Amino acid sequence: MDGFKHRGQRRQLIKLLRESGQFDEKVLEVMANVPRHVFMNSSFAEYAYQDKPWPIACEQTISQPSTVARQTTALRLLPRQKVLEIGTGSGYQAAVLSLLGGRVFSVERHEPLWKQAKLTLKRLRLNHVRCFLRDGQAGLPEFAPFQRILVTAAAPEVPNSLLEQLEVGGLLVIPVGPADAEQRLLRIERLAGADYQTEDLGSCAFVPFLPGLVD
Repeated sequence: MDGFKHRGQRRQLIKLLRESGQFDEKVLEVMANVPRHVFMNSSFAEYAYQDKPWPIACEQTISQPSTVARQTTALRLLPRQKVLEIGTGSGYQAAVLSLLGGRVFSVERHEPLWKQAKLTLKRLRLNHVRCFLRDGQAGLPEFAPFQRILVTAAAPEVPNSLLEQLEVGGLLVIPVGPADAEQRLLRIERLAGADYQTEDLGSCAFVPFLPGLVD
């Protein structure tokens, strides 16, 4: 499943990401041990360790590695923290969060992606990642509050439902903006009650954050 060739390609990718000086070293160490090609369609597997996004099912994409490193670094996840991921997709980001020590609750709106991600995570023995077929805009209120929330699709505005599910002192990392214009990556800290502090981390590009379930 993870041969010599893939490991060598992954080392080169991580070397490239490390040289940029933008990403947390613990994040890179974890990504160095996650076989990204396993989360991709076999027809794209030979390109898995290029720093590019690639198509997956349901007209979605697996984010490029530098985007995963960027969002995960911004999240500042600590071991044993409870983290909600909105947009399971392939399951690659959930694997990274899990191997960083997070207690991962991941939500996906596309049933085929949800099923495939669960199988892939099981193959990697990451059975403690909890995957849910839900409308991501609602979050997971029955498991709230969360110390960290990561959104992997761009919302037109920050959903109040996710802000409300964030623990005081917790961080939400979310791309915001329309699909056809500039998007911004935001990090939001809940200071107290309805008091939030927002930090703009720069431009980004993500698929749109859409409501509802898709069979």
